[in-house]
Amino acid sequence: MEIKGKNILVLGGWGLVGTAICRVLIERGPASITIASLTREQAESACEELGELTDKVKFFPEWGNIFVRNEMKDLTRDEILGSRENRLTLAEDVLEQTPNSLQKFFLHDMIMRRKPDIVVDCVNTATGVAYQDVYSAGLKVLKDVKAAHKSKNISDDLLTKVETLLDSLYLPQLVRHVQVIYNAMKTVKTKSYVKVGTSGTGGMGLNIPYTHSEDKPSRVLLSKTSVAGAHSLLLFLMARTPDAPYVKEVKPATAIAWKGIKHGEILKGGNPIPLFDCPPENAISVTEKFDTKAPDAIKPLGKNLEGVFIDTGENGTFSLGEFTAITTSEQMEYITPEEIAQTVLWEIEGGASGHDVVGAIDASILTSTYRAGIMRSLALEKMNNLVEEHQDGSVAYELLGPPRLSKLLWEAHLLKRAASSIDNVLATSAEELSTKIAELVKSDMKLRSRIVSIGIPILLPDGKQVLRGSFVKVPQDPRKTVFDATQENINHWCETGWLDLRVSNIEKWHDRLRKLLSHANSVAANDTSSHSLRDMSFWHTDKPLNEGEIVGWLFIEEDEGRRMK
Repeated sequence: MEIKGKNILVLGGWGLVGTAICRVLIERGPASITIASLTREQAESACEELGELTDKVKFFPEWGNIFVRNEMKDLTRDEILGSRENRLTLAEDVLEQTPNSLQKFFLHDMIMRRKPDIVVDCVNTATGVAYQDVYSAGLKVLKDVKAAHKSKNISDDLLTKVETLLDSLYLPQLVRHVQVIYNAMKTVKTKSYVKVGTSGTGGMGLNIPYTHSEDKPSRVLLSKTSVAGAHSLLLFLMARTPDAPYVKEVKPATAIAWKGIKHGEILKGGNPIPLFDCPPENAISVTEKFDTKAPDAIKPLGKNLEGVFIDTGENGTFSLGEFTAITTSEQMEYITPEEIAQTVLWEIEGGASGHDVVGAIDASILTSTYRAGIMRSLALEKMNNLVEEHQDGSVAYELLGPPRLSKLLWEAHLLKRAASSIDNVLATSAEELSTKIAELVKSDMKLRSRIVSIGIPILLPDGKQVLRGSFVKVPQDPRKTVFDATQENINHWCETGWLDLRVSNIEKWHDRLRKLLSHANSVAANDTSSHSLRDMSFWHTDKPLNEGEIVGWLFIEEDEGRRMK
């Protein structure tokens, strides 16, 4: 993709890799670069630093937590978890699925405002999500839940821990993050998205000897790797989505260094490390018990730890000994951020770097085969023969889902029962079809039972009465069982999982079938090439309609669910 004159958003642009990427992007003459970072200071300082390199590129700072809604973007993790209102809001944002659930997020808002042509994502998403430590949160909840069962008392402290656990769930947060960024990029028509991912272990295996002071092997570290892998496959799916940008992922599997080499105060988590002393005469006895709390014998020195260090950006600050150990041959070793930046640049511009993870997954997966195509015909023939033999329908069992699939299949089947072929359906008025189908449903108990028993209600032509079974798939909300039967809600339920026998829905089916025939007729009758699959000969419009093929076509055309590759 041409970079010159384009608007670029770099997520994590202040960081080690982000800065290096911005430097190489500048050389290609983009119109603007938006630097997004966690804090205002980081974003503005990066813009100032990069602005000194050129006066031909506009720089815009953006700051805040990209995993939360706008109102919480400037809060620390502790500040979010320290408030009941914030904890519940975060859980709701991640777990709820409402029409505007994605638009609430700061990331979505930022993309909508900046409208980037290219997005380069250098945020260590796996670390941000997985290092919330669901294990510790879960163990705290487990301990207190057991105690609550014994005492039959639920304390406010227990509720706080449950809420914290909800806010620490890895996969819901990751899924929501991908939904947000995809939806926003789709809306503003972003052309290219490159993710700088992670392996989680710097290229090491399960035998990694160091894990940021965690136990070996660290479950939290392995969770980080798991999230990183899940993220890669979600990007793989995004790359297979027709209206998505071109998706690439570059995944360094080694240490990344460096940003600076200095002497000064050593920081851990952004805070200095105070110095203490334990004089030999105050040695602590360990003959009976050992208390991890600091005893009075431990004396603060009133100074902080200082020394020589190498700053590796987001990966941390290391001593000479630590850096030597992790970068030696057969350990993590390392790569420079400039090399990563060059690879990202190649991927944006369409060069074959050979390091695109999404492309590598795409090239190595097994996909549909010629043999399976032949076998499909045999399978369909055998199933159709058994349907004839047993005089028993095989329409939808609601085992695949979503309920909309079953709803469409059953509606198509009822049209076939009422009028047989596509030609006859179109030749019969919507009013007549609605009446015939309603009579069929009312008179045929076996047919009716097979529909309602799988959780699919049937809305009768008057729009006021419904036939249903012992449970329904739509509407569903784990928090309640009673819903307002407004016209808006009923229309939504019919769209997502109710059979709709109203005249208006039959008219919708007429429109669908006319569109289907229009597509088929667009292929010239004398065109015998392999160019088109679904021509008029495919549909056999004078024979009983094929529910599965019609609904498959609807998923492609109406729901825009086309397989891309």
